[in-house]
Amino acid sequence: MIRKHFAGVAASALAMAVTAQAFAGTVTTDGADIVVKTKGGLEVATTDKEFSFKLGGRLQADYSQFDGIYTDNGDKADAAYIRRGFLELSGVLYTDWAYTINYDFSHNSGDSDNGYFDEASLAYNGFKPVSIKVGRFDPDFGLEKATSSKWVTAPERNAAYDLIDWANGHQNGLGIQASSTFADSFYASAGVFSKDTDDTDGNSIKQANGRFVFAPMHEAGNVLHFGLNVASRDVSDTAFDARYRSRLGMRGVETLGGNDAGPNGNRPVLGGANNSPAGSYDTDTAYGLEAAFAMGPASIQGEYISRKTKADSDAFEDLKGHGFYVQGAYTITGESRGYKVGKFDAIKPQNKSIGAWEVFYRFDSMTVEDDNITTASATRDVGDAEAKVHNLGVNWYANEAVKITAAYVKAKTDNVTNVNGDDDGKGVVVRAQYVF
Repeated sequence: MIRKHFAGVAASALAMAVTAQAFAGTVTTDGADIVVKTKGGLEVATTDKEFSFKLGGRLQADYSQFDGIYTDNGDKADAAYIRRGFLELSGVLYTDWAYTINYDFSHNSGDSDNGYFDEASLAYNGFKPVSIKVGRFDPDFGLEKATSSKWVTAPERNAAYDLIDWANGHQNGLGIQASSTFADSFYASAGVFSKDTDDTDGNSIKQANGRFVFAPMHEAGNVLHFGLNVASRDVSDTAFDARYRSRLGMRGVETLGGNDAGPNGNRPVLGGANNSPAGSYDTDTAYGLEAAFAMGPASIQGEYISRKTKADSDAFEDLKGHGFYVQGAYTITGESRGYKVGKFDAIKPQNKSIGAWEVFYRFDSMTVEDDNITTASATRDVGDAEAKVHNLGVNWYANEAVKITAAYVKAKTDNVTNVNGDDDGKGVVVRAQYVF
């Protein structure tokens, strides 16, 4: 029945798309009236809000140049690629059910074996204010991760997230999550995920995530936000990638969706090793704190991240890492960043002629302790590895659909280098974004 009704809604949407190019307004049917919206994509919904169908997407085209530690030989390289190319389908079924299917044509989400889905989920919203979601979607961890990639300030999210890419990054298994926004100022979520990496018995890695947010001020231009995050996974009896590594804010060193720096791109490993044998480690745990404040066109935010991979063998030592970022942004044309409890949202230009202009600066810092390293290698000295990244840039929101970003990125490391011995590097990134 659901499949039949969905097909009817989809067919209606396609038919209305042609009509909507010439007319706007309400279309009367033999059932509930249908409203067609074409601003910011195509949306068809019944007036009783029982069914809806929305087709949208996002395109982010990046070009970057970088040198120093960002390449193996230290010479300048560049990259031109589609960072994200999403086709997004979402809607409501029988009032209480919601679905989301986002497919990434740039192949930076998912993989060839599991499909290139950024999300494929079904949610039940009948237990208001609690929503229960099941399917493939990213675990909930962190303010910048909760904020859509369309509306994060810098081209790439903070480098400290690289330490915990498993905790909030793309996953190819399935998960179930309960979340709720309540009392206007609180958000909470808890989820369990079954990843596609197996232990020696064929059991998938299990991961649990939790997030809690308190936002006593929660309107655009008037935000006070605090958050706490935790994630843990069982990696016992599992051969897995235990590397603590980072692109240091420069996606073009290694990416999909087009041209990157190829074999000369450098993604420094601060600790750990790939394909750690089963029985090496027991649990992998991450914690996060987040805070943000916004007043009018100005905003400041930051997060602290901590990770520990606990050893399960006398032959190995625990891996530990922590990092943070602090970011300030100011919209010189006066607009405020949008906000919904738990995340920031879009900046909507007030002036249709000049759009909205935003300047920003972000500082990222990471430290990794790996006492398994007792002898220096060509790229890693003994002792704690540290990395610091500066991001300075400008965003132009030409309108509600087009955003142009330019950023200067500079990185410095300690006890980790490229094969040429460089411990610093710099680069620029330019992005053209279109959303519908």
